[in-house]
Amino acid sequence: MHNNIFARAILGTTIALLFACSDKSPAPATSEATPAPVASAPAEKFKVCWSIYVGWMPWDFGAQQGIVKKWADKYGIEIEVTQINDYIESINQYTAGEYDGCTMTNMDALTIPAAGGVDSTALIVGDFSNGNDGVVLKDKTELADIKGQNVNLVELSVSHYLLARALESVGMSEKDVTVVNTSDADMVAAYSTDSVSSVVTWNPLLREITTMPGANKVFDSANIPGEIIDLMVVNTKTLSEHPALGKALAGAWYEIMSTMNGDSDAAVAARTFMGSASGTDLAGYDAQLASTKMFYKPAEAVEFVNSDKLKTTMQTVAEFSFDHGLLGEGASDASFIGIETPAGVYGDSSNIKLRFDPTYMDMAAKGSL
Repeated sequence: MHNNIFARAILGTTIALLFACSDKSPAPATSEATPAPVASAPAEKFKVCWSIYVGWMPWDFGAQQGIVKKWADKYGIEIEVTQINDYIESINQYTAGEYDGCTMTNMDALTIPAAGGVDSTALIVGDFSNGNDGVVLKDKTELADIKGQNVNLVELSVSHYLLARALESVGMSEKDVTVVNTSDADMVAAYSTDSVSSVVTWNPLLREITTMPGANKVFDSANIPGEIIDLMVVNTKTLSEHPALGKALAGAWYEIMSTMNGDSDAAVAARTFMGSASGTDLAGYDAQLASTKMFYKPAEAVEFVNSDKLKTTMQTVAEFSFDHGLLGEGASDASFIGIETPAGVYGDSSNIKLRFDPTYMDMAAKGSL
């Protein structure tokens, strides 16, 4: 600024001399320099990621249709939404700090970022599996027939958890079967072989397998409602320092929910988009939604999170996770990691690493976003 004033003074003197030589009086010089425009600070930028699943396709729709940007703009921030094809890798990248938020299940939120020491908050509870995950037997119609069989599933995933809960329901345990670790990419092909007699998997694979000869779904997540929960998880420290991120994500999510729910042209178009993006069509996507309990209204999600059952569910998940070595080498028991819910804390209150916080969903419910 000082250099600018000096330059203007030189220029003014030069002009004065020129006019003096031509016997013309110059216009009076201004005594103050015009202030330079102040550059506005760049908007704070955040990154969230998602992977293909019926309950997470809305994030793709919201990003592609500008809904996420609209809400980010409202709060003066930027939000980049990225699809990652490998689900577990997306959570690993979030845990490593590459992303501020990521879609994941409640079990994976506990066993990957929380177990890895990353304090995380379930910002949005979008849905729970209500039949999207299932146990299928070949040529057998009763769950009890699974005894002694090899069971193909993605080991240590929610499918593994579902199997454990299914076995409990008929008085058995994992000792009564042999788990065969099988990639989800290989599941359909594996079932079609003569050597495979039982699988546990999720949609759309589950839907495809149950149309094959001899396939009988004998147990699914509708038998344990509210236990396999789909979330948008964000870094707790980031959320605490930047509540605008929570407001923008919640605002965008519930606008998308309102758009896709129902039979209007806009709702059908939205679900058609999501179906196509996930490799199916409207009918296929709607079939998956039918076995998913979506919380289209924020008040429903708030009620779910505030319930005592959520705390009990997370204790069950923690116990399964500890029994399978998923809480880390330092975990002495299932309560090693503190899990905070509105109904109370399960586990070590001095080591809380997973939080279910309905604050921003409640703001959406009250129309205060």
